[in-house]
Amino acid sequence: MPTQSVSAGQRRVGDDVKKISSWAAILFAPTLVGTIYGMNFESMPELGWSFGYPLAICLMGMVCISLYVIFKRRDWL
Repeated sequence: MPTQSVSAGQRRVGDDVKKISSWAAILFAPTLVGTIYGMNFESMPELGWSFGYPLAICLMGMVCISLYVIFKRRDWL
């Protein structure tokens, strides 16, 4: 049975796709939260909290950092 080898070009394209997908996932989290806040709801509980907005910003940052660390460990970035 012949073995199939992957050319260097195909490997490079696969690596580029992994990097692009990783950055897209990292940037998706703040985009999602930003779009929810952009809808201008009046009954969002965190709008009444004194630390609601900073908590949302910190949560977005933590999600982005954790995704970055995960993708970096898996050698996608």
